[in-house]
Amino acid sequence: MATANARERARENPLKVTALLSVVGYVLVLGTFAGVLPIYPSIDVGTVNLLSDAIAVVNSVATVTLVLGWYWIRNGEVRKHRTAMITAFALILVFLAMYLLKVGGSGGEKHIRVEGIVYYAYLLMLAVHILLSVVSVPVVLYALVLGLTHTPTELRDTVHRRVGRIAASAWILSLTLGVVTYVLLNHVYSWYIP
Repeated sequence: MATANARERARENPLKVTALLSVVGYVLVLGTFAGVLPIYPSIDVGTVNLLSDAIAVVNSVATVTLVLGWYWIRNGEVRKHRTAMITAFALILVFLAMYLLKVGGSGGEKHIRVEGIVYYAYLLMLAVHILLSVVSVPVVLYALVLGLTHTPTELRDTVHRRVGRIAASAWILSLTLGVVTYVLLNHVYSWYIP
């Protein structure tokens, strides 16, 4: 009964649910970066590297899942689309847990050891990746909330399609740039922790 009531409230107020979930996510991430959430165990560089590798794998799989979800909805395969998008969101939650542990427990971030145009291209890709990650949170959550609280027929009368297109585009580009910067930092060039 409580689950049905919660779903109905989310259905009636998708913007409020989206705002609440977005704020919770932003507080968790910003609190971790600011060091005001002392909930993470201390980890060494080996664990940071292991988490970086795992994050790249999760983000690569999430990207493929998003692309498949996009493909399936364009071909009218609503169930496959829904499964793909829910899977991608679950993968992003796995990413978030690993990322917060990496940031909150490491005491530092890796920096790339490269100069010139490659350095600036790397920084640009990283900046776009971070910006899209930040701004896509409420858009992705809104599309997800609508998708989970409405039937496929009902979704036709909402902005789910338009919002979902924006969310998926931003999300795919952000994840792709994140994986590219990971490869550059960890496998093409060397790095250091200041």
